[in-house]
Amino acid sequence: MERLGTLRRNKMRITGAVAVSAALALSAVACGGDDSDSGGNGNEVTIGFMGDLTGTDSGLVIPPKQGALLAIEQYNATNPKVKIKFKTYDSQGKPEQATSLALGAVKNDKIAGLIGPAFSGESQSVGPILEEAKIPSVSPSATNITLGDKGWKYWHRVVADDAAQSAGVANFVMNSAKAKKVFLVSDNQDYGKGLADAIEKAVKEKGAQTQNDAVDDKGTDYSSTVNKVNQFKPDVVYFGGYYSVAGRLFKQLREGGYKGKMMSGDGSLATGLIEGTGQQNAQGTLISCGCLIDPEGKTNPKAKKFADDYKAKFNSEVAIYSTEGFDAATAFIEAVKAGKTKPEEINEFLKTIAAPGVGKQIKFADNGELATQDIFIYQVEGNKLPLLGNSNEAKVS
Repeated sequence: MERLGTLRRNKMRITGAVAVSAALALSAVACGGDDSDSGGNGNEVTIGFMGDLTGTDSGLVIPPKQGALLAIEQYNATNPKVKIKFKTYDSQGKPEQATSLALGAVKNDKIAGLIGPAFSGESQSVGPILEEAKIPSVSPSATNITLGDKGWKYWHRVVADDAAQSAGVANFVMNSAKAKKVFLVSDNQDYGKGLADAIEKAVKEKGAQTQNDAVDDKGTDYSSTVNKVNQFKPDVVYFGGYYSVAGRLFKQLREGGYKGKMMSGDGSLATGLIEGTGQQNAQGTLISCGCLIDPEGKTNPKAKKFADDYKAKFNSEVAIYSTEGFDAATAFIEAVKAGKTKPEEINEFLKTIAAPGVGKQIKFADNGELATQDIFIYQVEGNKLPLLGNSNEAKVS
């Protein structure tokens, strides 16, 4: 998920070893929370979690945080030789805030690994810091294509990138939705624009006519875009960005008379999309994601037990990136179980891990990408977002 509001923007990008070294020299203090109950007794390792926990689109980040916490608590409950201390860092999705927190996590908290950052903009800023400090990270949700092209040796993610998402969406809208004309809208930020541009390219290659536009993520009046959509008369409008903006846009599209299909990506896979669009207007809205929400265990029997455990722990259903948060934590847990407790040892272990996840197989390519790149389609029904299936097989209900 690349990702919300001002989220996943790369307002403050740190590049080059010199800049990173200088940044590491700063005396930054992390503002984090200890969510685990394991004490510091010399037989523990600290794993951090970073993302927007209180900001506009925190609905996309709290679920993976909870998934990660569940995995670590279940591991600690086995009374292992080395326990894991889980420490959270609330970046609010802001790259500059994430940078400061990362410095403190490395210098003061001595983290051995980081789950996150959750969004792509903050990942762009934090990546060089973790690389310089040789701290491995596993993001459950940052999907920007360029993250895998940095040459980072300590970076990983357990979700498919936007290149895979664009290919999956193109197959779905052309084959299942039978679209001939597609209108792409983005919030003009790292994640949203990257996703919308990639999907436009993919559907054009399959023969669709396209037009595109961008909206202000802080704006409230999208009538100009609505007019362009109605003039073009597309079969599908696809929005690249987060649910806080998608809800406003989709609501205005329906109120402006647009009758075609509305679709968005992983940044909109939250009930906040339904609330923002209005339940009646939102019905039938489609969402694509490299994440898997499968509480009934249709795709993986382990997913049902996870969903049951998650609900028992948090009194809520599994949501976007809950599964990926659990799997990201599992990657670190498997390393610790194998006796790897130092950051560089853990990173070496992650190069060879091949463990069954609750969602997908936890196995990384040389550049840190998840080896399995499945994309899934969801559709609004009532006040829920049930799974339709894999993008190559899902049928519009």
